[in-house]
Amino acid sequence: MWREKENLLRSVPGVGPVTATTLLAELPELGHLDRKKIASLVGVASFNCDSGKKRGKRSIWGGRASVRNALYMASLSAKRHNKVIKEMYDRLILMGKPAKVALVACMRKLLTILNAMMHAGKSWQPDLASSKLTVAL
Repeated sequence: MWREKENLLRSVPGVGPVTATTLLAELPELGHLDRKKIASLVGVASFNCDSGKKRGKRSIWGGRASVRNALYMASLSAKRHNKVIKEMYDRLILMGKPAKVALVACMRKLLTILNAMMHAGKSWQPDLASSKLTVAL
């Protein structure tokens, strides 16, 4: 059972053995929660720092640091080798977003894709990953 899940995760370009093992060991909720809850659990969901009329910066914090670190490294690799993540990263950079902000957005996108794949039990399909099907979870 674990080997099947690992092969499923490793079918995504950018996800290697360390990332797959970390996700399986430290994030058993993968595939069982919706995209907002899983992003918050990992710590890649942005939270506001507002008070009254003051609008602060949004930032990520909390969550499971070891999973977030593995996802960061996977996103660095995916932005070079995964067409879906690369297009998203390039689009955000062209919009003027800072590189770290764009990378965190890619981390969240990659996590959403992995969550949807685990939920459906299907391997990597780039045409489905770029569509709105991953948003449903």
